[in-house]
Amino acid sequence: MPEWLAAGAAGLMAGAALVLGSVIAWFISVPARVVAAIMAFGAGVLISALSFELVDEAMEQGGLAATAVGFLSGALIYVVCNLLLARQGARHRKRSGDQQPSASEGPGVAIAVGALIDGIPESMVLGLSFLTGGGLSLPMLAAVFISNVPEGLSSTAGMKNAGRGLGYVFGIWGGIAVLSGVASLAGYLLLDGAAATTLAFVNALAAGAILAMITDTMVPEAFEKASLYAGLIATLGFLAAFSLHSLG
Repeated sequence: MPEWLAAGAAGLMAGAALVLGSVIAWFISVPARVVAAIMAFGAGVLISALSFELVDEAMEQGGLAATAVGFLSGALIYVVCNLLLARQGARHRKRSGDQQPSASEGPGVAIAVGALIDGIPESMVLGLSFLTGGGLSLPMLAAVFISNVPEGLSSTAGMKNAGRGLGYVFGIWGGIAVLSGVASLAGYLLLDGAAATTLAFVNALAAGAILAMITDTMVPEAFEKASLYAGLIATLGFLAAFSLHSLG
């Protein structure tokens, strides 16, 4: 399989985990504490992946300056976008409870765009892994897939509670799964042949955006419903992803 096609397929596969989580949440009543526990595990997985698959890789490629600038830029860009979306009703898009606006109150476009900016950095680095690591990073793919399932679970539970219809919910996640594949493909095609410092900057940028997303959207949901155990569960997620990285 050509690398560009494999890059797109990797992003699509990772995005499909959102659909999987959505299907589970729509047809099965998953207790809020279970959703929160899975969210905590996913947060730990992503923190480990961005530390060892992205930031560490960026440091080796481009040095501290490119890594630091990229990391801070990614976090800043994400936070600014998230603030703008929060004003449009997408603040609690990953929450499983009744924090999301109802179908008559909340603008669906803002929620959809919010979910998309959460997933773009994760997808792009899958395409980049073909350029920086000589092939698909299986630990990163596993980390994104594992973390996407609880995101789909939590968001869909919240959307369902807010009165969103089946077509709306699956339309969002199906569309984002496809766009995840496009983002991964773009990460590969647009940066093929780029300088090492550029690749380092982009990897670190994605890492900064992912960390900001985890802190702002995943951790609050995990802590609210599983506060006594969220830290331990996140630690287990971190250890699981680190083990994959070490074995890889």
